[in-house]
Amino acid sequence: MILIVDDRPENLISLQKVLQAHNFEVDTASSGEEALKKVLKNNYVLIILDVQMPDMDGFEVAETISGFSKAKDTAIIFLSAVNTELKFITKGYLSGGLDYITKPVDINVLLLKIKTFYRIYEQNRKLNEVQEKLLEEIEFRKQAEHKKDEFISIASHELKTPLTSVKGYIQLLQRSLNRDDKAMAQNHLEKASIQLEKLNQLIVDLLDISKIESGKMKFNMKSFCADEMVNNAIEMLQQSNPDFKISKLGKTEGMIFGDETRLEQVVINFITNAIKYAPGTNQVNITTHIKDEKLYLAVKDFGIGISKEQQDKIFDKFYRVEENSNRFNGLGIGLYICSEIINRHGGTIGVNSVPDEGSEFYFIIPTTEEEILKNQV
Repeated sequence: MILIVDDRPENLISLQKVLQAHNFEVDTASSGEEALKKVLKNNYVLIILDVQMPDMDGFEVAETISGFSKAKDTAIIFLSAVNTELKFITKGYLSGGLDYITKPVDINVLLLKIKTFYRIYEQNRKLNEVQEKLLEEIEFRKQAEHKKDEFISIASHELKTPLTSVKGYIQLLQRSLNRDDKAMAQNHLEKASIQLEKLNQLIVDLLDISKIESGKMKFNMKSFCADEMVNNAIEMLQQSNPDFKISKLGKTEGMIFGDETRLEQVVINFITNAIKYAPGTNQVNITTHIKDEKLYLAVKDFGIGISKEQQDKIFDKFYRVEENSNRFNGLGIGLYICSEIINRHGGTIGVNSVPDEGSEFYFIIPTTEEEILKNQV
């Protein structure tokens, strides 16, 4: 939009009509004070400013406008019928004007100048957009690099912990065997096996995320019994966590289409997290049913819960809740892998949680081959 500032109505109207005839959007002000009010409220590409005005002349108006951050990219053209000497023209440029035109105005010359300023304005606007995007990209890359460095540090620590434990238990095992203490040897062997399983799971997660990044994560889609898959996951985790009561609510009769192993991986992750992040409790509920050719599965715990802000980030790669990172081990990639698995099944994944009242992680996926393949396309 162009703002024309002139205290003489006949000048305003004539110039306004000419510019509007050439498809320019035009606003007017009949005094310097009115112009300043409009500049504060509106965005203008160009201001055509008459020099000779009562109260505030054009130079004073331009100097004031140049102090407005809102108008820093706005071009100013001075129009003057009297002050045509070099010192006035110089003053015009010093006041913040980009051009100085004397009256009577050659309208063709003015139109050419206006089109030039519009072109410059558009180029600057596009340049600013590119700069903003570039700054966003730089910031994004910096954050990604920071997350990557943090992840490498966490992964090193998490992998080293069970490895150190295994070495310790093997040393104790050797001593027990030397003393021919088979009961103690068996105990050390079982504890070493638990730590090896932890190490194995960490390595599996690392391999999975590597496959996701490279687009090589394989899926073996076929028909299978969802109820059986859920029961297998519960049975396995119930054996390794005898103090927890893992209850299944609902039943999913019939066959569904998908990768049974990968979906079982999601269920196991949900249940493992439910046990891990609910110290002092002993109950986990699993709700499952099929409706409208969609499988719904939710795992609810009664533990520490997750804040609303953290819920929005919990499925991000490498995300770990800061206040819990020292209390609970993990790489911060399990839920990210789960979200990728559910996405590949054309489903949705989410969480409902209230701090100190527990969390419920859930997923919904289509159960038919047609629907899954359609979503993948």
